[in-house]
Amino acid sequence: MPRTKNAPLQRNRGRLRIIGGQWKRHTLYFKGGADLRPTPDAIREKLFNWLAPVIEGACCLDLFCGSGALGFEAASRGAAQVVLVDNNRQCYEEINKNRVRLGAQQIRVFCEDALEWLGSNNQTFDIVFLDPPYNSDLARRSIARLQSYQLAPGTMVYVETERHLKLTYPEHWEELRSGHAGQVSCRLFQITFSDQSDRLI
Repeated sequence: MPRTKNAPLQRNRGRLRIIGGQWKRHTLYFKGGADLRPTPDAIREKLFNWLAPVIEGACCLDLFCGSGALGFEAASRGAAQVVLVDNNRQCYEEINKNRVRLGAQQIRVFCEDALEWLGSNNQTFDIVFLDPPYNSDLARRSIARLQSYQLAPGTMVYVETERHLKLTYPEHWEELRSGHAGQVSCRLFQITFSDQSDRLI
């Protein structure tokens, strides 16, 4: 959920629709200005087409979740458990309202710093969504923290960034898919057994 680093959320309320699954076409509400940009529909649809074979029954983690669009989409499409983490109180409150309104008991939300949350938890996840604010160093730092989190082989990691950003990914993150829409770039990785030197993508 891209946001400019340290930019305060405004009070205007945005909305988006869930694309598929049991809550298809249901509206999610979120608060934020132009600095809070939910994952574009085209990217979201592409991502969940990629994940279609594995999303049912999966345990998912949505870091820097913002509006919660990716987490709610995962739950709508059959994920068994979804954990959303964002340090913004307004995001947290709106996600909770959406969760209650939809009766989404499989969703848990934490109002915490995403990197600190990773440092204090050891839960196993099948799919991790990493969508940090733009114009920050959080993508690089999050990838490094996820390495120390010891994700199990087979775990899927989705990374969404601004299109021009170049990042170094661990060698044992196998890139399965990639795409872009406008200025947004997305990649889907799978953790393998091999933990070798990094490579530049």
